[in-house]
Amino acid sequence: MTDQMTPDPSDDELVLRAKAGDVDAFESLAYRHEQRVYSLALRMLRQEQDAEDVTQQTFLSALEHLNGFRGEASFATWVMRIATHAALKLLRKQHGLGTVPLDAATDGADADETIPHPEYIADWRQSPAQLVERNETRRLLDEALAQLDDKHRLVFLLRDAEGLSVRETAAALGLSEANVKVRLLRARLQLRELLTRTLGDPDSRVQRVAHRHE
Repeated sequence: MTDQMTPDPSDDELVLRAKAGDVDAFESLAYRHEQRVYSLALRMLRQEQDAEDVTQQTFLSALEHLNGFRGEASFATWVMRIATHAALKLLRKQHGLGTVPLDAATDGADADETIPHPEYIADWRQSPAQLVERNETRRLLDEALAQLDDKHRLVFLLRDAEGLSVRETAAALGLSEANVKVRLLRARLQLRELLTRTLGDPDSRVQRVAHRHE
């Protein structure tokens, strides 16, 4: 008789078992998703200790609220939302914002802002979002992300790097969907320009010439 390998249980199966009190099932969920949570937290906070603290807090919170998880989104999406809120809470504390939503003072202004024209242009074969998946350019992308301000960096991380929808990103950051779209576009343009100097095709580079407006 040929032995058959038992497939790994799905997240949904592990959630059901964890809700029934199976501690090992929850540990399996945490093990399965902790690296992604840590990676997001590190990119948001840029400090390893802070990222470790957020990762720990994320799964403690997930365990505490597991019975309230109704499965309307995947467990992965749900736990990333928890991680986002934990990281944002720490950012607000570091910025002295208390419980005020990050950049709340500027929420509503973004949709009316003009989109800046890049100063340095070159043809690319891939967008910054696609480059997230390429290990050889991850360091360059992280360095470029570090140069963005929080409100643009966080939107890019959640929407493009982590794959949250515009609605989910808006809910996580306490923004309107219109502002998420504007901030995402601005983040992509800024990243594209920052990375073009390294990754763009040298033969197609064009330096933008400023025009005088009468």
